[in-house]
Amino acid sequence: MGQEGIILTLDYIGTFVFAISGAIVAVEKQFDFFGAIILAFVTSIGGGTLRDLLIGSTPVGWMESDIHIYIILSTIPATYFLMDFFRRLRRTFFLFDTIGIGLFTILGMEKVLAMGLSPVVAIMMGVVSAVFGGVLRDVLSNQAPLIFRKEIYAFACLFGALVYYFLRTTFDYNWIGMLVSIGVVITIRVLAIRYQWSIPFRPLRRK
Repeated sequence: MGQEGIILTLDYIGTFVFAISGAIVAVEKQFDFFGAIILAFVTSIGGGTLRDLLIGSTPVGWMESDIHIYIILSTIPATYFLMDFFRRLRRTFFLFDTIGIGLFTILGMEKVLAMGLSPVVAIMMGVVSAVFGGVLRDVLSNQAPLIFRKEIYAFACLFGALVYYFLRTTFDYNWIGMLVSIGVVITIRVLAIRYQWSIPFRPLRRK
């Protein structure tokens, strides 16, 4: 499998896991079937859609093939039928969300770099690709977005993006750099939750 095939495979996996995370929230919030579809869609394609619009890549990625739509729709019945199984797993939502941000950070960044835009813009768009769908999911489900909480979330994406840029400019086998960087994002996020790492913001107080 060439690099394009690897990128496409990772894109499909990212779409699936993010759609699952949106559908899980919909079931937990007792949304109806249509509400679950909306939440699955915005979670999985929201970040990529915003990224493509900002960089002028139209039609946006998921519109170029129906496969993304079929993948997202398939997660709805899967989530409803397997929800009891998901509930027995600890932190199922966290797992799918973490895998999703790892995949979409690097895939989003790679797309922007391939268009010839600057590394700074690519890193920013990588983070947008990863977190914006989750922001939409959380807002629509009436909860504070993860990116606005003190726990490490967007920082994991930012660090992974920096690692990817370094590896991309240093080694010839770009697909290895992609997999390593995705692993970095996932590892930081998992460790942050495991050991309760956070980056609190405390404004200075006047004496």
